[in-house]
Amino acid sequence: MAADIINLRQARKAKARVEKDKTAEQNRVTFGRTKAEKQLTKALNDKAERALDLGKLERPSED
Repeated sequence: MAADIINLRQARKAKARVEKDKTAEQNRVTFGRTKAEKQLTKALNDKAERALDLGKLERPSED
């Protein structure tokens, strides 16, 4: 009936390290885009917005 003896300080540090790694992985997925990818996305969004603006019909003002 001998139980494994563990060092609680080391166990806490290991748990904290795992949590930190999970957070880092999530941040890499969320924010890990290159500058070129960000510029491409911005350019595509700007182009789509301009195309949408060109298709708008303006009503004549009745002043």
